[in-house]
Amino acid sequence: MYTTLISTDELAAALDAARVTVVDCRFSLADKSAGRRAYTAAHIPGAVYANLDEDLSAPMASNRAGGRHPLPTPEAFARTLSAWGIGNDTQIVAYDDGPGAMAARFWWMLRWLGHDAVAVLNGGWAAWQGENRPVESGIHTPSPAHFVPHTRPEMVVNVEKVYQYTASGGALVIDARAADRFRGENETIDPVGGHIPGATNYFYGQNLAEGRFLSGDELAQRYRALILQRPAAEVIFYCGSGVTACHNLLAMEHAGLGMARLYPGSWSDWSSDPGRPRAQG
Repeated sequence: MYTTLISTDELAAALDAARVTVVDCRFSLADKSAGRRAYTAAHIPGAVYANLDEDLSAPMASNRAGGRHPLPTPEAFARTLSAWGIGNDTQIVAYDDGPGAMAARFWWMLRWLGHDAVAVLNGGWAAWQGENRPVESGIHTPSPAHFVPHTRPEMVVNVEKVYQYTASGGALVIDARAADRFRGENETIDPVGGHIPGATNYFYGQNLAEGRFLSGDELAQRYRALILQRPAAEVIFYCGSGVTACHNLLAMEHAGLGMARLYPGSWSDWSSDPGRPRAQG
């Protein structure tokens, strides 16, 4: 069973044995239809397409409360998975263009629903295509299955809990965005720049080298230095809208340090209320 990362060689072998379901998560915030177009043009054989806005998120509230990419209900997402031919005994592999943030969001959502047999393709589409692996075009329509969610609510932290933890120091809150956005500079996505007071910054891109995740040992060394002696349950990740934070959650799990927690609404939720404190610099 693959539960964190899978290599291109391992995925190729699993495809040959017909024992894996592949999910293409390519998506661009700048062009929200680009991922679907890319999938239709060419994708890993048998892959279904998951759109961040339509499949991996609920509709955004008009005032941005809940963030730009709020989680769908477990029941709604289970129906989506069932339509993709995913059941509770399915081994799933997710991929995106390569860095892994979109695929990590999917990975985290499956773990949230109690499904451990899910992994991210290390290197993503860029690695698969770069190695001249087989691809197909068009839209794959699988036979439906039946997925029953066994939700793990302890993996999620809401805004009220984050507020309490930042005030009390009861948890380490880590922002996965780039350093300039953390400081409140060059904010091009959310209306207000800055970060949650008391948070520290660990950019998700630091998990990668040449488009692939660092080794488990290298990630463990970095995350131990980051979280010190705190258990995973006392570590909370956030980002702009609950996507790139999942990359850090995946990296920490792959490092063998356990499953930390996610604030899904992230900065786009926190900053939607002008009464909440904000830090810059």
